[in-house]
Amino acid sequence: MTVALPRPDPPAPGRRAVTDVPSPADRAFRRVTTGAGLCMLGILVVIGFFLIYRSGPAFKVSGFGFFSTIDFDAANSKLGVLGLLYGTIVVALIAVCVAVPVSILAALYITEYASSRLRGFLTGLVDLLAAIPSLLYGLWGFSFLGPQIVPVSTWLTNNLGWFPLFATQDNTLFINSMFIAGLVVSLMVLPITTSVIREVFTQTPPGEKEAALALGSTRWGMVKTVVLPFGRGGIIGGSMLGLGRALGETIAVSLLLPQVPQISSHLLQFGGATISGYIANNKGASGLALSGLMGAGLVLFVFTLATNFTASVIISKSRSGAGVDA
Repeated sequence: MTVALPRPDPPAPGRRAVTDVPSPADRAFRRVTTGAGLCMLGILVVIGFFLIYRSGPAFKVSGFGFFSTIDFDAANSKLGVLGLLYGTIVVALIAVCVAVPVSILAALYITEYASSRLRGFLTGLVDLLAAIPSLLYGLWGFSFLGPQIVPVSTWLTNNLGWFPLFATQDNTLFINSMFIAGLVVSLMVLPITTSVIREVFTQTPPGEKEAALALGSTRWGMVKTVVLPFGRGGIIGGSMLGLGRALGETIAVSLLLPQVPQISSHLLQFGGATISGYIANNKGASGLALSGLMGAGLVLFVFTLATNFTASVIISKSRSGAGVDA
């Protein structure tokens, strides 16, 4: 009697190592992109060292008081960037607070509510707005929008003057205020912020949107539970990109503000200055004044880099789609 022995299992096939051999075109493209990135990094380093070198005399005269002094008077060796930095931040925050909600609503309408034909027209219109020179925005804000906003500022201070930001001094002027400058800059921030947010919203997985609608959700419910959580990273990225754009705006604010360094909570009344606008209005300075302007430019340079670095960290921790995985 013969006993059939069980046949041994065949050996498991070994895993094939997947090797990616880039083509010559891929290698050339990688070298070009790497070189471009290193070139941009080198330019930033050169700009930083140039500003540090040219601002040395101003820091030698003012010391650390350069960062805590409000006035900027080179004739009396009184140099400070605090008043300019305050105006820069206030104008940028006003612009972002106005532009970001409008950008989110505009991006949602373009991606979720507009017809295909209207969607193409609105997308092109938003991109076209980003191409308008800032000088035209400044001239339009100075000659048209500013006078139209004066009644709004008057109403705000008469009815909401109990709130410190809307309070004004007696017999004050409502033109050339940081409020008007922030509104004009918000129009310049709006196109780029809307474009970034819209691009992220268009990448929302259609299957998840259809599943929400199939479960009985309304269109707004689908937007609230699927589109907005998926686009959280894009909203943050677009907002921070708009903030960086607003911090560096020059021509428009140089036309809209009197460029008088100050720290004031009265945003609706005449006054205010920004670093970039003050530098543009005093471009013919020399000697210690020029060194002080270089120091102010260095502060704006570092502040903008810190803002962009913070934005990259926030975006890396707020990836789009993180809220719809569960």
